[in-house]
Amino acid sequence: MRRIVDGGIRLYLVLVLVFLYLPILVMALLAFNKSPLYGLPFEFDLVWFKALAENDRLLKAGMNSILIALANTVVATSLGTMAAVAFGRYSFRGKTIMQALLFPPIAIPWLVIGTAMLVFFFWIGKAIGQPGIARGLHAILLGHVALSLPYVIFVVGARLNDYPKAVEEAAATLGATPWQVFRRVSVPILAPGVVAAALFAFAVSFDQFVISYFLAPSGVTTLPVEIYTSIRKGFTPEINAISTIIIFVSMGLMLIVARFYRFGGERSGNE
Repeated sequence: MRRIVDGGIRLYLVLVLVFLYLPILVMALLAFNKSPLYGLPFEFDLVWFKALAENDRLLKAGMNSILIALANTVVATSLGTMAAVAFGRYSFRGKTIMQALLFPPIAIPWLVIGTAMLVFFFWIGKAIGQPGIARGLHAILLGHVALSLPYVIFVVGARLNDYPKAVEEAAATLGATPWQVFRRVSVPILAPGVVAAALFAFAVSFDQFVISYFLAPSGVTTLPVEIYTSIRKGFTPEINAISTIIIFVSMGLMLIVARFYRFGGERSGNE
């Protein structure tokens, strides 16, 4: 009976993985198919990658997404790490309320948040006599930071709770200044959590469609918005090509990060 249950669990896991990854593998495979209509038999060709290199709209939108995601990663990770340290190591008035306010940006649908941000930026622009400030890359960046901050705070906060405060107190007892304690003790311990939070912030920003769609100015788009627009006009395998590049780059970065950081915990010396 035990063997049947174990076999059923393994089969279930295999089916879940197939369900998740088979569509991605098919999309990546069809990016190398010469036929624009996914005709068979399969003919290997790089024609769609060549077409992608000449598609200025997709490339420009991709560059916008990368720049915004990088800026969001730096800002959200920096602010989120400091907030996580403040929540984890200090007591102050309103702390519980502020922690509770981190959940609505995650729980509320992004459609509602996008609409609220558009109205908010429009109201600010109208108040200062600059209605054009309601939409732009600056608004997209602020919106992405607002969405990414709770994730960063939770990820870094979870790492912060994994080691006792006594470690920092011991360093302070030995004569280290608060800055030295943070730089030489806290930062190395928090590093895996900070890296994971940074990757999360980058993914949330790079993949964000709703906020970018609502706050993007005329003539400026991000990659998710441009892909959505292209699909409405007629799907082309160039989208498969750029998606395949993104998948391979993302997996490469994850493998590199996993090589240097043990997210699954410390290993014993005998392993």
